[in-house]
Amino acid sequence: MSWPLASFALVGAVLALGWLAYERRRPSARMVAVVGTLAAVAALGRDAFVALPDVKPITAITLVVGYALGPLPGFTVGAVGMLMSNFLLGQGPYTPWQMAAWGGVGLFGALLGRLSGRQMGRVPLALCCGIAALAAKEVMNVYTFSIGASHTPAAFLVVDTVASFLFGLAFGPELARLLARMRARMDIQWEPASPKPVASRAPASGAITGVMAILALVTVGAAFAFGGASARASTASTVRAEAASLSPELSFLASAQSSDGGFGGAKGQSSSELYTAWTAMGLAAAGRNPASVRRDGHSVLDALRAEVSTLSGLGDAERTILAAAACGASSYSFAGRDLVAEVLSARERDNSFEHLVNLTSFAIFALRAVGHSQSYPAIRDAAGWIEQQQNSNGGFSFGEHGSPSDVDDTGAALQALAAAGARNAHDLGAAADYLIRSQNLDGGFPEQYGSESNAQSTAWAVQGLIAAGRDPKTVRRRGSRTPDGYLESLLAPGGSIRYSRTSAQSPVWVTSQALVALAGKTFPVGP
Repeated sequence: MSWPLASFALVGAVLALGWLAYERRRPSARMVAVVGTLAAVAALGRDAFVALPDVKPITAITLVVGYALGPLPGFTVGAVGMLMSNFLLGQGPYTPWQMAAWGGVGLFGALLGRLSGRQMGRVPLALCCGIAALAAKEVMNVYTFSIGASHTPAAFLVVDTVASFLFGLAFGPELARLLARMRARMDIQWEPASPKPVASRAPASGAITGVMAILALVTVGAAFAFGGASARASTASTVRAEAASLSPELSFLASAQSSDGGFGGAKGQSSSELYTAWTAMGLAAAGRNPASVRRDGHSVLDALRAEVSTLSGLGDAERTILAAAACGASSYSFAGRDLVAEVLSARERDNSFEHLVNLTSFAIFALRAVGHSQSYPAIRDAAGWIEQQQNSNGGFSFGEHGSPSDVDDTGAALQALAAAGARNAHDLGAAADYLIRSQNLDGGFPEQYGSESNAQSTAWAVQGLIAAGRDPKTVRRRGSRTPDGYLESLLAPGGSIRYSRTSAQSPVWVTSQALVALAGKTFPVGP
């Protein structure tokens, strides 16, 4: 075989392996849409600068996508971005090489994200963009060798490297932060709606990641933070809390367990830390020890430990701490990792965690779950930072003050403030009022005011109301059913909770989150 033919075969194999790996991961419809959009942006960015040779933002975009979202999205954006941009600039035998080279840029970005914990500053990230541009051009020089052309280092050592550095300097951290939020709120799996009618039960939360996000349930009684154990018992008693009444949901989750002890988004899907962790919290909230739930000799806790190598970023560490606590396990040495130290290392100078209300709320949950008191400085100061992020309408956003308020993060913030012992009655009351105003006429809650109700956002609202000392049983919009009544109306024949009237996506995740609210619990939950 000739060198040109062998080199093209190698490039083809690299691309084929990349696509195969991406398909085997079965990405969610939302993630596919986001990756497609980012690839289009990368392609258009390259085409927009066609008049300036070697001045292209595609390298910086691709590297940041890999850095924020992981290797497969990064590889896809780089490869597809090059392919699509060449429809304008011209296709040729060099196209597969460009696809492989800039796919490699995405993989390099993912490696940086893993090694740095996605904590790189602006200048280091920009420098890596420049290094990636230089490396990608070197791959293209291998292509020139394969066709007998000359190697011209002067053609890439200056312009493309400097341009990529400047693009990374201009927008790298901002794009990474935007994608991190998207990852937390949108990394879900969609399932086709069940053709069977929804079973009624006498008289299930927004896609957080609705991710990231991203999203919580655990055992600090809300009224305890505002006035004692008797108030807490009174509030929780207004929500269905008997484990026996939750048996359909518990039976569904038990039937969805994989042979490795973990859980996927639905029955038959591969296990992942995201779904396993949420299931652990849902089981614990309903009074069942997740460590005792087994399939083929493997427990939920076994699966969590096996999945620890997949953790990437602060949100994953926080969620795993909550799940470990729900199983009664320590997170100080969890499968060889000190997850508590990893969370504390992400604390910012302003006392937030990555400048996000969502991740700061979950940091409080995690630190409380491992036994730190309300007076622990990281908890106390984080709660103070959250209070400063409240919007004028009383709600909280995923990020900082000024971003649009949403039900999910307002519910999480209320629970975090309760877990931290915050007692600002005005702020807590304003947040609870925001939730009440957001209720729809069907009794459920949307992620954002005016949208369709869904089980996950309704669960967040119920938990937030409990944390604020409000009785969810009294919350009705113009005579509607109560929030927990709305959740019960979404019970499907198999015991799962539907995401909404029109969707049955990720039934394991949705059912687990709804269980926490139906059990009358707030984060963190314990065994």
